Amino acid sequence: MKRTALLFSIIAAILFSSCVSKKQKEQTISLSGAFALYPLAIKWSEEYQKENPDVRFNISGGGAGKGMADALSGAVDLGMFSRGIAQEEKDKGVWWVGLTIDAVIPTISDQNPYLDVLKKRGLTREEFSAIFIDGSIKDWGELLNESTKSEIKVYTRSDACGAAGTWAKYLGGKQEDLKGVGIYGDPGLAEAVAKDPAGIAFNNTIFAYDIKTGKKRPGIEVIPIDINGNGTIDPEEDFYETFEGVLKAIADGVYPSPPARELYFVSKGKPEKQATLDFIKWTLTEGQKFVKEAGYVPIDQNKINGYLEKLK
Repeated sequence: MKRTALLFSIIAAILFSSCVSKKQKEQTISLSGAFALYPLAIKWSEEYQKENPDVRFNISGGGAGKGMADALSGAVDLGMFSRGIAQEEKDKGVWWVGLTIDAVIPTISDQNPYLDVLKKRGLTREEFSAIFIDGSIKDWGELLNESTKSEIKVYTRSDACGAAGTWAKYLGGKQEDLKGVGIYGDPGLAEAVAKDPAGIAFNNTIFAYDIKTGKKRPGIEVIPIDINGNGTIDPEEDFYETFEGVLKAIADGVYPSPPARELYFVSKGKPEKQATLDFIKWTLTEGQKFVKEAGYVPIDQNKINGYLEKLK
C-alpha cells in the first residue's frame, strides 16, 4: 500500500509540474530583434505586467535580422523588426503588425573639428552616399572646402539590422553596400562614433538622444540633412537640437522616409498563443499612450485599425 501511495504521489507531482510548466509557457512571451524597438518593448512589457502579473516576458536585442530569423524559425513568439518587409520574407510566411515610427539619423562626435560648419551646411543625400556607399568622399576638409585635411572614419553595423538597411536604402543601396568599420548593435555604434572626432555613423533616434533630458547623448552630435540640397540648413530643416524637435519632424513628414520608418512585430504566420495576441492588441490600443513617453512617434489611427483587423 505504501508503495502504491508513493507511486501515486510521484505521478501526481509529475502531472502537476507538467501542468504548471505548460501554463507558464503559455503565459510567457518571448521577443528578440531590432535595437530600435527594444526600449519600447521593455516599456510595454513593464506596463503590461502591471495589469497582467501572470504574464512573463523574455526580451533580447540582436538586430532586426535576428528578430526575423528567430520569428520565422519559431525560436521566439515575436520578432522586433525595423525595416520594410521584403517580398522574400512574405514568401516565407511572415505575419506582421506595425506599432510605431522612428528614424535613422547620421551621427558624428561632438569633438569633430568641422562641427560648426557641418551644422550650418549639413550634407545632402548624395554626399552621404558618396561617403557611405561610393567611398568617393574620404576627407572632411576636402568635402567642406577647408584648407585642413582630416580623413573621414566611417562606421557601420556588423549585424543584420533595420537601421543599416533603412539608411542604405535612403542612400540608394543595401546594407551590404555600406562601407566602414562594422560595429555590433546600436549602442556600440553610438559609442564608437562618439569616441572618434573623425568618425561618422548612423543611429536610431532613441540611441542618439537621451529621452530623460531631451538632448543628444554625451559625445554624440547629429549632421543635419540638407533636404533641398541648397548648400545650407534652412530654418525648416533645423530641428536636431532636441529629441522633441526630431520626433515632430518625423511626425510631420519633414524628415525624409526613408530613413524614417515604421517598426513591427513579426511572426511565422498569425500567432497561435492567446497571450501573445492579447499583448499585441494591447500595444495597439492602451499601449499606444506610452509611445511618445518612450521616445517614438505614433502611427496613424487608420493603420492601427487595419492592424487590429489582422488579429481577428
